[in-house]
Amino acid sequence: MCELLALSTSELAQLTFSLKTLAARGSAKGSVRDGWGVAFYQGVDVALFREPLAAGDSALVRYLETQGPSTYLGISHIRHATQGNVAFANTQPFVRELGGRTHTFVHNGTLRELGNGTVLPLGSHHPVGQTDSEYAFCALMARMQGLWVGGSVPSLAARMALLAEFAADLRALGTANFMYSDGDALFAHAHRRIHDGADVAEPPGLWMLQRHRTPAEPSTTQEHGVAIDASEHSALLIASVALTDEAWRPLEEGELVAVRAGALLAV
Repeated sequence: MCELLALSTSELAQLTFSLKTLAARGSAKGSVRDGWGVAFYQGVDVALFREPLAAGDSALVRYLETQGPSTYLGISHIRHATQGNVAFANTQPFVRELGGRTHTFVHNGTLRELGNGTVLPLGSHHPVGQTDSEYAFCALMARMQGLWVGGSVPSLAARMALLAEFAADLRALGTANFMYSDGDALFAHAHRRIHDGADVAEPPGLWMLQRHRTPAEPSTTQEHGVAIDASEHSALLIASVALTDEAWRPLEEGELVAVRAGALLAV
């Protein structure tokens, strides 16, 4: 199975330990070795790094651990190829422009019968590669097109309603763990995944860790895979598996959450 990881913080931060841990799952000897990528939001655009090779063996991953750009929102993916060959075009995260912003998408799972265009019709965006994940993202952009008019960010409620319907359609086609961001908020949907030792996909598909540090608490330069230079901050991580021995919360099957600045958003 592919591995997903997203970071949202209230202060500028770098992915450090978490990226390294996720990369270890993408070693040449592991089962997820077919590519990796990470998108660091820089305002409404992203700094995007991708390679169609094992993340655990990548000099670029090691460079990003210490020299990667600081961000309020980062999204990463390590690929286990199930559709499409091992190629740059099939490597996530996928990005598209809509409403003057860079939208980012990562997906874990296998979706069936996407190409007939009935359940998930395409609009003006089309896949560059051959993966079901990119096709699904282009279909999502077609649905989002109607919300992103007039030059303003759509309401959170409208985006959540659209994403909930989209997620339900994906679940009917297969395994549908995904993370999506429009630069304003991070959205994550949990479904199922194949866990170690299992033969079938079962929940949880994603795990979440939230942490708020106050000025009264001892400060650290690295915490939960996040290097933050601030006396007070909120950080929220969502990943395919719990990356530390802390109190990660499993997301329920079909649960959809929205995050901004290291905190969950209420609709």
